[in-house]
Amino acid sequence: MKRIFSGAQPTGGFHLGNYLGALRNWVELQHEYESFFCVVNLHAITLPQDPKELASKTREVARLYLAAGIDPRVSTIFIQSDVPEHAELAWVLNCMTRMSELDRMTQFKEKGRKQRGLVNVGLFDYPVLMASDILLYQTDLVPVGEDQKQHLELTRDVAARFNRDYGETFRIPEPFIPKVGARIMSLSDPARKMAKSDENPNGSIALLDDADAIARKFKRAVTDSGTEIRFDESRPALMNLLTIYQLLTRKTRPEIEEHFAGHGYARLKGELAEVVVEFLRPYQERVRAITEDELDRVLEQGRARASTVARATMEDVKARLGLHGAHSR
Repeated sequence: MKRIFSGAQPTGGFHLGNYLGALRNWVELQHEYESFFCVVNLHAITLPQDPKELASKTREVARLYLAAGIDPRVSTIFIQSDVPEHAELAWVLNCMTRMSELDRMTQFKEKGRKQRGLVNVGLFDYPVLMASDILLYQTDLVPVGEDQKQHLELTRDVAARFNRDYGETFRIPEPFIPKVGARIMSLSDPARKMAKSDENPNGSIALLDDADAIARKFKRAVTDSGTEIRFDESRPALMNLLTIYQLLTRKTRPEIEEHFAGHGYARLKGELAEVVVEFLRPYQERVRAITEDELDRVLEQGRARASTVARATMEDVKARLGLHGAHSR
């Protein structure tokens, strides 16, 4: 069975875009592929974090994975920092990666502009740690959003370079980008992706938001000119709302357009809020039902499984580089 790997940072609050663009796909893919889903807390510390909050959020993200339907009986759920080979392989890959390649990364340029004097080496090197995450598990398929596609291309280049110089060691991963819903946009600015880091709290629907907050945020969602409710790429705000509605109701586009024919934005926003509330209610109940002991068992089981695979890859890498055996001459 082929493998998939993906992960999310334990920063900010998980939102509807995370679910529709990532978690939903992971749940479906886990039955077709051997699946590794990681809470990438080492990536999180490229920015200053409160230690207690980071530890709490790390467990919360694992809990959200489980509530979404990721099954620990068929998938490996684990925390990145519990498997030291992630950092170890990242150092090796640093020595295979060119500065010019990292300098071209669009995400680094965007974050660098925002943070200016706070930019650290870890943020610059973020794509190499991501490559380590993926290659460590001999991954075949990586579910990614469009904004991560450039990082995956770097992963493929570095893996191919290592294989060329030291022999076939890593599988070359392919991206999995869903055709619909891969990029859910902000409710307050449809030109930007819905993001955990959005400074405007009305831009995203958190997975743990209550009904009142959800209704309020959709009511305030920006809209385009025009009154007809239909799927139209030239009206990005409306397109975003309709895409969310389509993904959650699983209705076809003609069915949705017929349903809202003759109605205005208020009707769409009101119904969309109801759909989201009804979708999130059982999800939030599942989150609350997961005990600390159950979560501990899942994460320990995941750590053990991930460590077995990661250790085997790292042993092979060391042997090919001549980093083994010197002490036994």
